[in-house]
Amino acid sequence: MKWINHQIVTGMAVYAVTGNLLFAACSMAGAVLPDKIEGNPREAASYWSWRSRHRGWSHWPAPYLLVIAVLLVVNRQGLAAADMWDMSSIALWMMVGSLLHILEDALCGKVPLLRLSRKIGIKLFTVGSFTEYFFSIAVVLLCYIFKVSR
Repeated sequence: MKWINHQIVTGMAVYAVTGNLLFAACSMAGAVLPDKIEGNPREAASYWSWRSRHRGWSHWPAPYLLVIAVLLVVNRQGLAAADMWDMSSIALWMMVGSLLHILEDALCGKVPLLRLSRKIGIKLFTVGSFTEYFFSIAVVLLCYIFKVSR
């Protein structure tokens, strides 16, 4: 998906579920993190070199789940200072945004799930296509309906 669609779909989904604008904003920042880690394809020495690494380890859910688990354990055990929970909340929702990015990419290509060497996914649409934008609008509308019906 295009970055703008990652951010909009992720932000709307998180807001619809939590009702918290800060969590939605943090998840929107995290929604581009897996691609940011890989670097900018426009600045790469070779686009095809960048492309060969795309959707590799940065799109593997395990590191993001590990960070979430550590943040939850640290908070639950009282190891974090009271004001640190705010910072860990920001990090937690950024990781949620990253996981949603990976899920969204699995809808338009393949990403590693259990092992880095095996990618899975379905190709509902091509990145940048009309169908991608239609899908994004449909998700936003469904999130809106979900939010107002609660």
